[in-house]
Amino acid sequence: MVDFPQWVHLYLGDFLWALMVFWLICSLKPKFTNMQLAMIALLFAYSIEFSQLYQGDWLNTIRHTKLGALVFGFGFKVSDLAAYTLGIGFGVFIKHTLLNQKKKHQLHFM
Repeated sequence: MVDFPQWVHLYLGDFLWALMVFWLICSLKPKFTNMQLAMIALLFAYSIEFSQLYQGDWLNTIRHTKLGALVFGFGFKVSDLAAYTLGIGFGVFIKHTLLNQKKKHQLHFM
């Protein structure tokens, strides 16, 4: 078994969750610009994180299900906002890089 550094255990899940949110939004809105996609993904991810400041009984009931825990989380952490930002930024970088490579590849065959 690989022993990862503590920061990997703390932040990789949030990074990957935000990256997934970005890709889901990309699939729903393929015509949007990278900036629009990033802003929507950040707004969604940040909204979920800030919702963790509210601990209403009905929402905590949802949070105690597997899906609810994955989507809504349990406690607000500023460090999660940084992980979300990096995950979405990485998604934008990959999408931008892939699109540029695709355009270059298409130009070679024209």
